[in-house]
Amino acid sequence: MMEINITDEDIKSLKDKVVVLTGGSSGIGLATTKLLLSVGASVVSGDMNPPPVEHERLSFVKTNVTKWFDLVALFDLAQERHGRIDHAFANAGVSGRMDYMEDRLDDNGRLIEPNHEVLDVNLKAVINTTYLALHHLRNQEHAGGSIVLTASASSYQRFRVADYTAAKHGVLGFMRGIVPNLTRLGLPIRINSLAPGWTETGMVPKGVVEAAGASTQSPDVVAKSAALLMASNSYQGTLIYSDQGKYWEIEETMLKHVADITGSGEGEDVVMDKIMKLAAEHGSGTGSLPGSSN
Repeated sequence: MMEINITDEDIKSLKDKVVVLTGGSSGIGLATTKLLLSVGASVVSGDMNPPPVEHERLSFVKTNVTKWFDLVALFDLAQERHGRIDHAFANAGVSGRMDYMEDRLDDNGRLIEPNHEVLDVNLKAVINTTYLALHHLRNQEHAGGSIVLTASASSYQRFRVADYTAAKHGVLGFMRGIVPNLTRLGLPIRINSLAPGWTETGMVPKGVVEAAGASTQSPDVVAKSAALLMASNSYQGTLIYSDQGKYWEIEETMLKHVADITGSGEGEDVVMDKIMKLAAEHGSGTGSLPGSSN
């Protein structure tokens, strides 16, 4: 696990860059907005509520990230105002709603469908934001840029809030799936993720965390890691864990550990590419490959 030191010098290249972000009016999104503005970047922010700051380089559009055309409007605003997008930060999120251990019944005593709001906001909206970002970054006049996703320390461990944990595992899995496709197509686009520890975002009150014997960190800490992933071209498929002002890159360590256990390695990607190509030639899924028992 590699510790990372982030300095002002590391993010100064964000001056004059255009960043689209969601969830920019509070918590990590607001802290990142302030940091980006301080280094001279322009920010186009989407949230349900206006940010509590005003700046000549800050644009805001009311955005419900679960609505596709709200996200479309957010990216369109960035293009209209600035003519390009350099970075996108899929950050909007909500706290957990379901542990799936309690029966939820209608008036007739029948089990009703679980609340999927957390999956819609924390995973589906992240995927949609990324999809739009990929479209704009690869099709604008000067293709390229980066995407940062807000995952979580719960992305790689057991965490009792099941819907939140599932969504954050999904964010990490989504990044892992996108990286080899960017490489395969040779696109000049990077995608990375954040895995903040307990952070003062309003999802869980600071007092509750501290009463349980844990400590929180300022969202400013996480903002610096988001800015680093935008600014530095050396990061691709990275997951930065932050806690108490310190940062570690943990994705490569996790993947290497799994590879050591399973005996897989870099050659696995080559095999997977061959499988997917054969699948495409013989049908929509691997189940239609010659010799398949399905």
